[in-house]
Amino acid sequence: MRIAILSRNDNLYSTRRLIEAAELRGHQVDLIDTLHCYMDITSNHPKVRYHGEALPKYDAVIPRIGASITFYGTAVVRQFEMMNTYCVNTSDAISRSRDKLRSLQLLSQKGIGLPRTGYANKPDKIQDVIKTIGGAPLVIKLLEGTQGIGVVLAETNKAAESVMEAFMGLKANILVQEFIKEANGADIRCLVVGDQVVAAMKRQAAEGEFRSNLHRGGSAMLVELSAEEKATAIHSAKAMGLNLCGVDILQSSRGPVVMEVNSSPGLEGIEGATGKDVAGMVIDFIEKQVIAHDDEGL
Repeated sequence: MRIAILSRNDNLYSTRRLIEAAELRGHQVDLIDTLHCYMDITSNHPKVRYHGEALPKYDAVIPRIGASITFYGTAVVRQFEMMNTYCVNTSDAISRSRDKLRSLQLLSQKGIGLPRTGYANKPDKIQDVIKTIGGAPLVIKLLEGTQGIGVVLAETNKAAESVMEAFMGLKANILVQEFIKEANGADIRCLVVGDQVVAAMKRQAAEGEFRSNLHRGGSAMLVELSAEEKATAIHSAKAMGLNLCGVDILQSSRGPVVMEVNSSPGLEGIEGATGKDVAGMVIDFIEKQVIAHDDEGL
C-alpha cells in the first residue's frame, strides 16, 4: 500500500512509530505537512497539491491533525475523501471530536456516562449553572483548551463565579463540570482502534495537581479495564464516528464517565506504559479497511 501521514513534525514519536510500523509491513509511506497542502477543487478531478505537484493516489491517509489547525486540516482530509481515498478518521469525525460541547452532547444523546456539565453564554446565568451542576468544587474548562491548558479547579462557589466571569469577560467559551473527587486525580486513557480497545493506561496526576495529563507531569501505568469501561470507550468512539481515538475516562461512584474523546491520540505514553505495539495495530487495521474500501468501490 501507499500511505500518507498528515503530520507537521516528523520528529514526533507517534509519527515516527506509524512510519516505522508501516514500512516494517512493506508499505510505502509519505509524510505530508498538512499546512503545505493546497487544493484543486473541481467537480470531476479533485486534487491535493503539494510543493507544486499533484499528490499521487494513496490507498490510505492517516490524519494527525493538531488542534490549532483543525479547520484547515479537516479541509485537507475532506479533499482526500473526495478523491475516494480511505481516511482512518474522517473529516466530519475529527470536527465532531474537536468541538467539546458538541461531542458531549452527542455522547449524552447515546446514553454514555458523563460528568454533570453546564454551559452558558451570559454572566447572569453563572449562579444557576453552578447550582445545576451541584455546586463547588467545580472544574471550569476552556472549550479550545488542550493537554490540560485552560482547565481550572474552583474550590468554592465564589471562586467558580470569579473564574467564569473572567473567562466570559475575555469572550472565551467555557464548560463547567462537576469535580469527580473519588477519581483521586487519576483517569484512564483507552486507545480504541476500530471496535476494540487495544491498549489502556491509568494516568495519575502529580502531587498537588488534579490534571492527570502526562504533559502536566502525570505518570502512566498499565491498567486492567472492566467490561463496563471497555464498552464505554468503544461506544464513545462509535458515537464520534472515529476509527482511531483516545477515550479519557474517570472512575466515578456511579460508573465510568467520559471526559474527552481525542481524534489524534499520542502513542508514546500508552506504548511505554503497556509495552504494546499500538502503531502496528493501527497499520494492521488500515490494511483490512483498505481491502474492504476497495471492494466497495468496485
